[in-house]
Amino acid sequence: MAIDVGGTTLKGGLIAPDGAILHRERRPTPRTEGPDRVIAAISAFVADLSRPRTVAGTLLRPAAVGLAVPGLVTSEKAVFSAAFGWRDVPAAAFSDGRLPLALGHDVRSAGEAELAHGPGAADALYLPIGTGIAGAVVLSASLYGGAAGWAGQIGHIPVRPGGLPCPCGQRGCLAAYASAASIAARAGETTAEDVVRRAAAGDEPAARVWTEAVEALALALATYTLVLDPAMIVIGGGLSLAGDVLVVPLRARLAARLAFRPAPEVRVSALGVDAGLLGAGLLARRALGQQGGGDVHDLGA
Repeated sequence: MAIDVGGTTLKGGLIAPDGAILHRERRPTPRTEGPDRVIAAISAFVADLSRPRTVAGTLLRPAAVGLAVPGLVTSEKAVFSAAFGWRDVPAAAFSDGRLPLALGHDVRSAGEAELAHGPGAADALYLPIGTGIAGAVVLSASLYGGAAGWAGQIGHIPVRPGGLPCPCGQRGCLAAYASAASIAARAGETTAEDVVRRAAAGDEPAARVWTEAVEALALALATYTLVLDPAMIVIGGGLSLAGDVLVVPLRARLAARLAFRPAPEVRVSALGVDAGLLGAGLLARRALGQQGGGDVHDLGA
């Protein structure tokens, strides 16, 4: 069983060992109701998905839980999440303990799924852009977690020192300008998709917010490129659904900021919005102490 926790949506599913999603559900994340309410919603989702169910004539019995959450995460607890206000939430709080559970970082888990299921590169950055922004750093075909496991917090690179406040407590962070949530809020819309639509129709305020978001992304990615020299930058998350409307100007702005060297390839994730769910499925298999095999009647994911 796999659950990918997003700032707007909880995505859950049952996943076969080969990565096929056999069953999926989505529920709203009650983020505005406080941290305890989000924990309770995740726990209820885990309980519901744990029940055996018949899908296409096959009885599916989940054997483990993979839970991918945002923020600073260890295998034992969700250390901190600016989006939810979490601090030191133990993994056991998300489940009744009847199934083994592996807790992991949402973006690093999605990056691992890109390595396992997508046409990735040995040195790459996987960057989902949704309610927030964080990156999965891939070095020499392996995920890099950093000294404390917190590498990849690209959303909190300051792109405008002293600029807009960020929920993390800093000002001028990339996420304050280029996350899907901030793009929508700054343009007075419900979703970033609405902003893109208005900008394409020639609406000047929406176009300005969109241009500033692309420029902020290019600045942060230029810094990343100059430090780690990736072969590829993969854009995922809900904002990736903008496709060429995002990728084409981002490629141009990134290249303009790298005057003495070529820019890395920038493309949209091959797994789309399923990357996080597939990454949570890999966590579930890890909870069982296996990397594959198994029977679809007794799912590790």
